[in-house]
Amino acid sequence: MIWRWWSLIGLVAACGLSNLAYGQQQQPQQAGSSPGISNDAIAAIQQMGKTLSQESVSVKAQTFRMYPDVSGDYLHIKHVINIAARRPDRMAVTAMGDDGTTKLVYDGKQISVADIDDNKYSQIPMAGLDLDKMLEEISDRIGIDFPLADLLTRDPAKSFLSGVISGKEVGTVKIEGAPARHLFFTQSGAVELELWLDKERAIPRRLWITYRAMPGQPNFVAEFADWNFNNSPSDAEFAFQPPQGAQKVDLPKAASVTTAVPSTPTTGRKQ
Repeated sequence: MIWRWWSLIGLVAACGLSNLAYGQQQQPQQAGSSPGISNDAIAAIQQMGKTLSQESVSVKAQTFRMYPDVSGDYLHIKHVINIAARRPDRMAVTAMGDDGTTKLVYDGKQISVADIDDNKYSQIPMAGLDLDKMLEEISDRIGIDFPLADLLTRDPAKSFLSGVISGKEVGTVKIEGAPARHLFFTQSGAVELELWLDKERAIPRRLWITYRAMPGQPNFVAEFADWNFNNSPSDAEFAFQPPQGAQKVDLPKAASVTTAVPSTPTTGRKQ
């Protein structure tokens, strides 16, 4: 997994639907385990991967991102992100935050993204792709990634450990009264990852990312709730309906990453 300087709203910016900018990405690392990762940390991530790789999954994530404004002051922005996926080829994401509401839907035939506040949307044909291929394709075509996308891949454990050079289990803590395993990982490029997994089911409860090499050492925090692996969403739940009166905006063939204001940090994937 490569944790990058992106946001879901960055996709909207690339579509010309929002004025929130996004910044420079890190270079992808090779997948695979490292001798610097302890056996207990690897086992915890593998258990997480088995739990998350079920056919249907939904989760709510409350995120806080740190970002520099035009004056160089470091500020924070909050989003509540609802994610629902049905493997192999359905996904729906709604992000509600201080900068507005964005919806993104993949129905197995096309990906649709809408800026609810500006009442604009865009669509890209992508028929016949599973979630992994769709995420790779949208990353290549638009130049950005989905937040927390590694949790939705075919192999979440492999995606998480991609690029990780060291890792260990810190110990057991309690989150809202339930025991959780506290894990710590590092990536090349001075990126630090802290992950808290529910001790019984190995589902993520909290994620904290710190970019030590970047100015201001920005961070990204996600708190997870309402994990559900038992629902069987129908195709209708992944059908996109443009907001009434919404303007359709064509996507550029490639997105520029040169902007006046860097984006807020979040997670992404690139294998």
